[in-house]
Amino acid sequence: MTAASPPPHAARPGARPSLTPQDWLRVAADVLVDKSVEGVRVDVLAKTLQVTRGSFYWHFVDRADLLQRLLQAWKQTQTEQVIAAHNRQGVTAQTVIHELAALPFHGARAQRGGAIELAIRAWARRDDIARAVVDEVDAMRLRYIGDCFARLGFDPLAAQNRAFVMYSYMQSESLFRAQGSDEDKQRRRTFIERLLTQPSLPF
Repeated sequence: MTAASPPPHAARPGARPSLTPQDWLRVAADVLVDKSVEGVRVDVLAKTLQVTRGSFYWHFVDRADLLQRLLQAWKQTQTEQVIAAHNRQGVTAQTVIHELAALPFHGARAQRGGAIELAIRAWARRDDIARAVVDEVDAMRLRYIGDCFARLGFDPLAAQNRAFVMYSYMQSESLFRAQGSDEDKQRRRTFIERLLTQPSLPF
């Protein structure tokens, strides 16, 4: 989606066309986490960025456009770009499984990503558009993780089952971030990797 042409009022003094769409999306994500989607309003974002509302319309048609692009940005950065990076680097399926198990523990970046994801999932419970994007992301992730297990030699059903357990584990570690010490988390991570890569398990 391309940015809309700015309406006449966008050029008035105080508007800052130097702001990028990413600036607005970053602040929108912060507000989404702190206040829920109902708090993501143009006036709130403009006040946070210390600009007039006119600056917003250099980049977005309206609030609905902003929210749609916020969902798409989340899908791209948290799913599509991760998968593309793995494919580009040619990493092995075993390495991908290892990295996915570690993903919830990647410091402040993982913590912010997890907070945004939880806020989007809460939004999706009340909004069909957000629900559709979340469902698409979940399906994409499960398919990719399943492909990784298939590359390790598991049959399609076993690969799908393992993908679901792995994905559920990743979501749980993000949700229950405060549970256990670093040693506990490392132990859980090692356990889940060993469990799901055991070919003798029946699932």
